[in-house]
Amino acid sequence: MVESISSNPNSLNPSTTTTTTAADSLQPQPSASSRRPSIRVTTEFDSDTSLFFHKVSCKLFDNLAKLKLCFQNNNKGHVSDPQLSFTSKHLSCHYHLHEHNALLNGSFEIAPGLQLTASHDVKAQLGEVTMAADLAPACKLELTSPFPSVGLPKATLRFPFGEVSLEENEDLEEEDASPKLSVSGIFKGQVLNGICNAQYRDDNLNLRYSYKDELTTFIPSISLPSNALSFSFKRRFGPSDKLSYSYYFDTNYWNAVYKHTVGKEYKVKAGYDSEVRLGWASMWVGEEDGKAKTAPMKMKVQLMLQVPQDDVRSSALMFRVKKRWDV
Repeated sequence: MVESISSNPNSLNPSTTTTTTAADSLQPQPSASSRRPSIRVTTEFDSDTSLFFHKVSCKLFDNLAKLKLCFQNNNKGHVSDPQLSFTSKHLSCHYHLHEHNALLNGSFEIAPGLQLTASHDVKAQLGEVTMAADLAPACKLELTSPFPSVGLPKATLRFPFGEVSLEENEDLEEEDASPKLSVSGIFKGQVLNGICNAQYRDDNLNLRYSYKDELTTFIPSISLPSNALSFSFKRRFGPSDKLSYSYYFDTNYWNAVYKHTVGKEYKVKAGYDSEVRLGWASMWVGEEDGKAKTAPMKMKVQLMLQVPQDDVRSSALMFRVKKRWDV
C-alpha cells in the first residue's frame, strides 16, 4: 500500500495516507517476552545414585548458537560438576567451572571438499587437528595429528565398503624401539541375503555376519586368533513384541530380553543375564532413546526391578525421572 502511494511523487491523497498511518499504528508490537530467547530446563533424577542432573539451555542469534549450563546435586543440595558450554555451527566451547578448564572445538571449510577440524584442551595444553578431503563421491581421505606433534599423522581412507587407517605407534615395552606403523580397517559388503563385516585392529580380526528379514535377525560372529564364537538371535512376534537371545561359546554366558511396546510412548522389557546372574524387568514411559520433549507431558519415567539369582532378598527397585520445562 505504501509503494502504491509513493509511485507518483506528484500526487498525494491525504485520506489514504491517514488510513495507512492508522493501520500501521494498530499493528501488534513484539513484547519483551517474545524478543528474548526461550529457555529450556531439564531435570533428571536417578534413584540408583540419588543424584539430580540439571540442564538449562537457550538458543541465541536466531538459533545460530546455543548456550547450556549443566550441573548436578545430591539430596543434601550440594552442587557438583558444573559445566557451561557455547555451541555454534563452526565453534564450540565447553568450560568446567570447578576445574577452570575449557575444551575448544572448531570446524571450518577451507575450500570446497576440504574440511579442517580442531580440538584443544586448554589446561592440558593438548589438542588434535584433522584435515579431511573429498577425493571422489563417497570417498574421503583424513589426516589426523595431535599437537604438540610427536610423529607422523594418522591417515584414514573412507570408501563405500569400509575404511583403512595407517597409524604410527610406539612400543611401550622397549624404550629405544623406533615407532612402528600399524594398520587397521573395517570392510563390509553384501553376501547372499545378509551383510558381512570384518574389523581388523591390533592383530585381532573380528568377522560378523548379519542376516535380517521382516521377522528374524541372526548374527553369528567370531574373533581371531582367540576363536571366540558367539551369536545373537532376534525374533519379532508382531509389531509390538520382540525376543532377543545371545550366547557366547567361549564362556557359556547367555542373556535374553523380551520387549513389548504400546505405541511409541510405552515399553515393557524383561530379561536375564547369566554372567552377573541377574534377572530384571523395566518399564518406560516415553521413548527409551528419545528426548523428554517428545514424551507425554514432556516427562520420561523408567522403573526397573533387579533380582539377583543368588540372593533374592537383596532385590532392588530403581527409577529414573526426566522432566523438561519450556520457560
